[in-house]
Amino acid sequence: MRPPPVAVALTLVVLGGTASAAQGAVNAELGQRVGNASLGAVVNNLGGCLLVLLGLLVLPSMRTGLAALRRSRLPWWSYLGGLGGAAIVVLAAYAVPVLGVAVFTIAQVAGGSLGGLASDRVGLAPVGRLPLTAPRVAGALLGVAAVGLAQLGQPVGDLAVGVLLLAVAGGIGVALQAALNGRISAAGSAAAGVAVNFVVSTPAVLLVAALAGAFTGPPIRWPDGWHLYTGGLLGVVIVASLVVGVRAAGVLRTGLALVGGQLAGAVLLDLLLPQGPGVRLPVLAGALFTLLAVLVAGRGPRAATAEVDGGALRVAPEGTPGPDGRLGG
Repeated sequence: MRPPPVAVALTLVVLGGTASAAQGAVNAELGQRVGNASLGAVVNNLGGCLLVLLGLLVLPSMRTGLAALRRSRLPWWSYLGGLGGAAIVVLAAYAVPVLGVAVFTIAQVAGGSLGGLASDRVGLAPVGRLPLTAPRVAGALLGVAAVGLAQLGQPVGDLAVGVLLLAVAGGIGVALQAALNGRISAAGSAAAGVAVNFVVSTPAVLLVAALAGAFTGPPIRWPDGWHLYTGGLLGVVIVASLVVGVRAAGVLRTGLALVGGQLAGAVLLDLLLPQGPGVRLPVLAGALFTLLAVLVAGRGPRAATAEVDGGALRVAPEGTPGPDGRLGG
């Protein structure tokens, strides 16, 4: 199945970013009320796995996509994208208390932009090779600056270099997650990409939660409130939007669109939550500047034609006509 037009795909990613903001709030509240932050991620991933199992029963596209994936014989490392999502959850739990929300978020987005530029340059995602042009670098820098603007007033902790580098590495991991899941979806289907992501990420999250002592001690008292258990559903929406976005627009622009959606979602949460602070102008401005970064990064040559075939990602040379007759860039 061919990916949708770039504008449609990036709109879906922005909506996925809005879901990501809601997911973060839900997981944080659940973790706080049960007394262990990692349990929010556990519920999130187990909920996603349950939805994947339901999808296997009711979605032919997931079953046919997984069958096509088995025939594609992709290299084993193509299936490890879900570890990037698991890694950022773990790193956030340890890095945010040290760095503060603002520095961690900026470092993560900087790593995501760096990983997006590199992934697109080597053609890791199925959209193919995207050259390292001035507009793409400018878009990445503008996105990091926009997030910095949005974080004005947020707590700042110690500038521990080691922890800061771990936060950057977490952002790179998220970019690789998007690229590899995009490869999976290109070889199988978008539904197959979502399924593989949760199957890979859930054992890692469970292991980290166990090491953190989440399953020891007194019995867990699960709070009321159905909305606290919607993290898995929101996670499926987020991963699905990313695999669609990466196939159409590449890793960098998809990551920037996701961040823009997250900031837009934060604005909505501030307005809608009963004790929300109302509109925070730095966050609103950051969301608008991030979406501008998506437009800036999209200027210039198109990607070289790419196709997953027989376990390898074949990328046609720049200037080679693609399946639709357009020249790769």
